[in-house]
Amino acid sequence: RNYFNRASAPEVEDDEFADERAEVLAEAAALKQLAVDYLHPEVGVTSVDGACFGRNYFNRASAPEVEDDEFADERAEVLAEAAALKQLAVDYLHPEVGVTSVDGACFGRNYFNRA
Repeated sequence: RNYFNRASAPEVEDDEFADERAEVLAEAAALKQLAVDYLHPEVGVTSVDGACFGRNYFNRASAPEVEDDEFADERAEVLAEAAALKQLAVDYLHPEVGVTSVDGACFGRNYFNRA
């Protein structure tokens, strides 16, 4: 008699399916824990690793602000362009202000085409 294939024998699952089922259940448990952590921020985070309590003296709140020269120059250029664009927008939206010019060539006369 074959006791494994008989009608009253309990169903046996393949090892591959059992491993896959265990992985899926572990992922589901991890997702459930993440959902609980997200929904309950009052619980807080617990950690016992010593490296978690180290201080970074370069990025602390009382550290002086340090900016690269590249970024400072680029920021100055961007702010200058933004100011110029703002002035153009104001000039466009308020035509009643008029145009003021201090260039002497603007008031010149054309002596060649006069009658």
